[in-house]
Amino acid sequence: MSILSEFKEFAVKGNVIDLAVGVIIGGAFGKIVDSLVTDIIMPLVGLVFGKLDFSNLYVVLGTAPAGVANTLADLKKAGVPVLAYGNFITIAVNFVILAFIIFMMVKQINRLKRSEEPAPAAAPATPEDVVLLREIRDSLKRP
Repeated sequence: MSILSEFKEFAVKGNVIDLAVGVIIGGAFGKIVDSLVTDIIMPLVGLVFGKLDFSNLYVVLGTAPAGVANTLADLKKAGVPVLAYGNFITIAVNFVILAFIIFMMVKQINRLKRSEEPAPAAAPATPEDVVLLREIRDSLKRP
């Protein structure tokens, strides 16, 4: 079997296609959650904590050269080491929301799978030869 035909067989299997669809939908869903966190949740959290913009919270770890503005973007552009913990907080909140949504989706899918399980089938009929052997055994036990 050639490599090309093996690859074709691998690529058209259902699991590979399902995985590809999942990755594409997950990437798009990640962008939606990122926008939700960045544009809606973090401004509300910032409003509660005193109108802070978490994405601009940082600690300068080095010395800034003269003439460089004291903003995160300018310090990074100048190559000054900064600890941008505000961006980390935003990404952590993003992750928690995304993980919770995925958990709820998996929980719902598992619930649907459980309700769709077929009722257990009746016990399979005993094969005829086994029945015959049991009858012979029982007849030999009789006095």
